Amino acid sequence: MFEQREYSSSLEKSYQLLIKQLEALIEDEPDPIANLSNSAALLNQFLERINWVGFYLSKQDQLVLGPFQGLPACVRIEIGKGVCGTAVATEQTQLVADVHQFPGHIACDARSQSEIVIPLFKKNRVIGVLDIDSPEKNRFSQMDQNYLEQFCQVLMKYIPEQ
Repeated sequence: MFEQREYSSSLEKSYQLLIKQLEALIEDEPDPIANLSNSAALLNQFLERINWVGFYLSKQDQLVLGPFQGLPACVRIEIGKGVCGTAVATEQTQLVADVHQFPGHIACDARSQSEIVIPLFKKNRVIGVLDIDSPEKNRFSQMDQNYLEQFCQVLMKYIPEQ
């Protein structure tokens, strides 16, 4: 039990540092694509046991692939379809332990086993999502969700209204 608490405390400190690094990295850059690109790269460097991290942006009632790190991905996703489209439709983070159990999952990378998708809000409107895939089932925890949502909130302070 002590080991678990120690790991948890260490992970929390790492996430807190990650969020500070994000802010330092993007605070002086006004370009949204540059900031999304560096954010994806930062998460790819920080997160272990993932195979894809990136953004989909809302455009004309669908999600369109944005900056990412990983293998080529699906370019367009309909709102309400798959994990990403569901996150937009429900305006809620989707924490999926096993993507093969998610109704309508869109398999862009057959290696993906679990996924977390966080809606990006600007003025109470979803403008896109952060999507992270892992080749392991049950990769993402409630702690990951909490800190990744904070990461997205900080990021959105530096992304102008579309």
